[in-house]
Amino acid sequence: MVSEKINPAFVEPNGAPAQPELLVSAVLHLMSQYTANSQEVSGCVKLASVIERHLKALADLPNLAPVLRATCLQLSEQWGTVVESTMPRPEKYSLFSRFGTASRVC
Repeated sequence: MVSEKINPAFVEPNGAPAQPELLVSAVLHLMSQYTANSQEVSGCVKLASVIERHLKALADLPNLAPVLRATCLQLSEQWGTVVESTMPRPEKYSLFSRFGTASRVC
């Protein structure tokens, strides 16, 4: 569902809405940086998250062409999956190990 409300984080200082061309330019630059840095063991979660937010902001712009809005929405969802998959997983403890840890702390 596309919201008609523009995120205040993407409004220029004078109160005018950000130009879509600037957001597109920024997100393309961020994507290229993510790709360039992907040779490392894992991608940068923060960078992927920023890419996702930029794409979502573009998808939320009411004056953007429908095909571009749909593309940005789809890509923001895909980058959201990238962010979720690269987040560190919480450690799972067995019931026994929880009791063992609790007895050592006390």
